This record gives sequence, structure tokens and C-alpha cells, in this order.
Amino acid sequence: MKLSDFNYEFPEELIAQRPLPERTASKMMVVYRANGSWEHKRITDLPSYLEPDDVLVLNDSRVVPARIFGKGIGGREVEILLVQKVSGSDASGERWRVLTKRVRNYHKGDKFFFAMSATAEVVGREGDFLVVEFPAGHARRAMERSGVPPLPPYIRRSGRDSYTEEDVERYQTVFADEPGSVAAPTAGLHFTDNLLKKVGGAGVKIAKVTLHVGADTFAPVRAENISDHKMHGETFFVPEGTADAVNRAKKEGRRVIAVGTTSVRALESSAADGICRAGKRSTDLFITPGYKFRVVDRLLTNFHQPRSTLLMLVSAFAGRELILSAYREAIEKKYRLFSYGDCMLII
Repeated sequence: MKLSDFNYEFPEELIAQRPLPERTASKMMVVYRANGSWEHKRITDLPSYLEPDDVLVLNDSRVVPARIFGKGIGGREVEILLVQKVSGSDASGERWRVLTKRVRNYHKGDKFFFAMSATAEVVGREGDFLVVEFPAGHARRAMERSGVPPLPPYIRRSGRDSYTEEDVERYQTVFADEPGSVAAPTAGLHFTDNLLKKVGGAGVKIAKVTLHVGADTFAPVRAENISDHKMHGETFFVPEGTADAVNRAKKEGRRVIAVGTTSVRALESSAADGICRAGKRSTDLFITPGYKFRVVDRLLTNFHQPRSTLLMLVSAFAGRELILSAYREAIEKKYRLFSYGDCMLII
């Protein structure tokens, strides 16, 4: 399929620039794959679409303050997004793939300077990414003193001081646990402890996976033939309890509901042979129309950008034409789009 097959138009004012005052105030569009219809609800209606013994799977990865500010060539102010750690540890020094403006202006040996005397040195370039090396402890120090939540560029902020405590709190799920993501698993942002309590109280089994969101989740697709797009790989972990719960549900004909595309990728990557396997590994799974889902039966997800791998995944799950039609309806109804926006339940 072609990249242009996943394009759609939307008014820029529908991009949610701030979260709603309450997490559970979000609208939820319910899309029915069986008959191609939809209805308009609220995220608080989610429990009524679940059944006792369903398994609801959350991604508990915690967002790190991966957008850091410092100085670069000639003392110029720079803003860097740490995208993916490629080697090393905090104790021994780390190499990261990073994004910044004017990537091609940087060369091997160039340095960045951050608060608390933290530094990083350019050691290479991989397409749109620089590869930089931090001495031992410097990446952590840079994030602690210079870092802010890694909001996507369509959420407009101007400089470090424009980020607020609201961003720190709300660009993080209430169940976030394991640090490692450089973008939020946004479908989970709609949940509160109270909503999770209601879901669990209805007899739904709540399980967790960890997929640390990196370049594969937000990197743009540039190849017109989408089969030529390269995934870089993201680390995920499936606990024994989650694998057992999923496998029992599939064996007994019960449903597995994934919260977010990252949960989908973790579950599907763990079950290449149809059996969900516990453990930690890396996945470069690229889900596009034609993919046969082995685990996930229903999906709660946000609205995604045109021409993105995430839109391709939901199109694989529900059908491209249905998804694009549903997006047109959501735009007409003025749903709030993208990370801080509303959500869709596909059943």
C-alpha cells in the first residue's frame, strides 16, 4: 500500500494543545467493525462495553523528561529529544539516538552542554538522528536539571519555561511505573484510579505490559511504498501473570482489550505462534493492513496523525476505509485530536 492511502485532512484548531481539566472528560467514539457503524460516547462509558473476565491490557511504561535544553555549536541554544538509548548504562556512559534541529550541521566530535556540567558528544548520524555519547551519569543529570516532558511538536511550546506542571502530571498515565518512554502511551492518559476501580469492579482482569515508546511509535514514514519503511525496534516486557491471563482468555474464548497501539505491539510481538510468551525482548513489528491479529480483540486508542504507523495499525485492525470514514465523522463532530485529545474504542 502507499503512504498517500493513509492521508486525511483536518483543521489545525482540533489539535488538543492542553489536556482537559479532568482525564475522564474525554469523548470516546465507539466504532463497530462488524457493520461499519459508530456512536458517540464518553470514556466514562467504557465499563459498559466490557464484560466480566475480559482482559484489559495497559502499558505501564513511564515517560522520562527526554526533551533537554542546552547549548551547542558557538554557544547556540539547542533543544534535543532523546529518542532511544542504543548502548551503555548510566554508570558506564550511554549512547542515544537524538533528534534536534539542523541535524546535518553537526559533525563527529561536536559537543552539547547542559546543566550541572553534563555534556554529550556527537559520534555519528543515522538518517534524521544524531547519535551522541554521554559520559557516566551525564544523561541522567541532563534530564533531571534540563529535561521536560517530551511533548510532540504539534503541541506548541516555546522554550523550557513554557512547559508547566500540568504537562508534567498529565503527559503521564496514572499507572505509569517503569521509566523508559520518550512519548506517552496516550490511550492510557484517559484513565483515573477511580475509572480503573470501576473496570476492575465489573469483573474485568486488568493486566500490564511495558513497551518503552521510542522512534517506531512517532517517527515519520517517508517511503511512499509503506513496505519500505524501516522500524528501529522498541523494548518491551510481558510479565508471567499477563501472559497467563491472556493465554487463558484466548483458550476460553474471552476477549483481550488493548489500551493503546503500544500494548497491541507488545502483545502481538509476544505471540508470533499464537501463544503469548512472557519475557523481555525487542520488537520491530510494523502492523499494516493485511496483518492477522493473534491476540487483540478490541482496541482503545487515541486519534492519530495522517500518514503515521499508528494510523496504519488501527487501519489494519478495523479496515482503512472504515477508520478514515470514522475520522471524518470525528472531525465533523469536533473531536480533539492526537496526544491530549479524545479517544476511540474499536470493537
